[in-house]
Amino acid sequence: MKTGYVGLGARIANVSNCLQEVSGDLDPCAYVDPTPAGLKHVEAKCGHSLTAYTDLDRMIRKEKLDLLMIGSPNFMHLDHLRTALKSDVRYIFCEKPVVVSEEETFELLSLMKEHGGSKRVLVGLVLRYSPLYTELQKSLKSGQIGKVVSIEASEHIGPYHGSFFMRDWRRYDRNSGGFMLEKCCHDLDLYQGVTGCRPRFVSSFGGRKSFVPENRPDQDHTFPTPKIEGRVDPFTPRWGGGNADFDSDGDIIDYQTALIEYEDGANLCFHTNMYVPDEFRRFAVMGTKGMAEGDFIRNYYRVHDALTSACLIDKPQVVDASRHGHYGADEAMARDLDHYFRNGGHLPVSVLDALEAGLTAIKLDEARRTRSVIDLAETWQQFDSYGVA
Repeated sequence: MKTGYVGLGARIANVSNCLQEVSGDLDPCAYVDPTPAGLKHVEAKCGHSLTAYTDLDRMIRKEKLDLLMIGSPNFMHLDHLRTALKSDVRYIFCEKPVVVSEEETFELLSLMKEHGGSKRVLVGLVLRYSPLYTELQKSLKSGQIGKVVSIEASEHIGPYHGSFFMRDWRRYDRNSGGFMLEKCCHDLDLYQGVTGCRPRFVSSFGGRKSFVPENRPDQDHTFPTPKIEGRVDPFTPRWGGGNADFDSDGDIIDYQTALIEYEDGANLCFHTNMYVPDEFRRFAVMGTKGMAEGDFIRNYYRVHDALTSACLIDKPQVVDASRHGHYGADEAMARDLDHYFRNGGHLPVSVLDALEAGLTAIKLDEARRTRSVIDLAETWQQFDSYGVA
């Protein structure tokens, strides 16, 4: 399977290498990227050099690709998807979030309707493949939880990670689409999957209070070894990177809360913060028969019966400690993608799921900016009008 890359960064290189672990058919051959941070990792894995191109359309035509992997900055995705969809590339894998605005969402739906893209475009919303989410789905399907009533969930990252966002190209909303879209689209997708229906009403509040000049540390806290004064970040931003975190020139926020009412009346309360000393990414799903709790970082899963309080499931370690990539999800996604390439069928998450989660994040930020409650009924009517599902 001849594979090309546009935006060959560290993340897309990792996905590619995971695919190579499970598939002998993947043949990396070419890329478009002026600063390909992941190139050495892909070449080390496949054992040969890749051909560099400066133009995506030319690479596609010249190489006759079977698979294009898009790992470019978020705001470039639509242009790259447009080029790929109009070509004869069979499969297009795009990292999340797929696009960065409501307008781009509808343009992509139009493109997919015209060029048969709902089966061609695959997405990197990897957490639907995670062992913890698989356990949660088993509990939902077995009836242990009953009908979902309310969900409390969060994604909190440490200052070292937040510092990266404040200095990376993602620090500008125009590049990333905002922190809720860039980082938390995974979570919004998961809980839409839990309820089995779309959000109807959304509201949100947030801002920046941690990564501000008055909180700049007096001494270096770079991890693991001090290198630059005042830094708390082990990651190195590349394309479009800045050199200030507490004095960041970006407009990205560092904390946000969101309230969602789904079409069936179930509620989600979601909280994200990028300055948390003891990270966690957890959920509590409350239903008419039971409650499920889990944490992707702390790696546990529990279910209790609502009436008796009996513990039905108690797994203090869901994923083996040796499985690092997205809590064991990267490997699972690679296996499912390989099966899809060989046999077709369905994947745990579709491009339409990704666009719905993305639109939810975009509307949450609109609600935050306008301090309003937004009814999404007309948004979903327009979404469905393209007839792509």
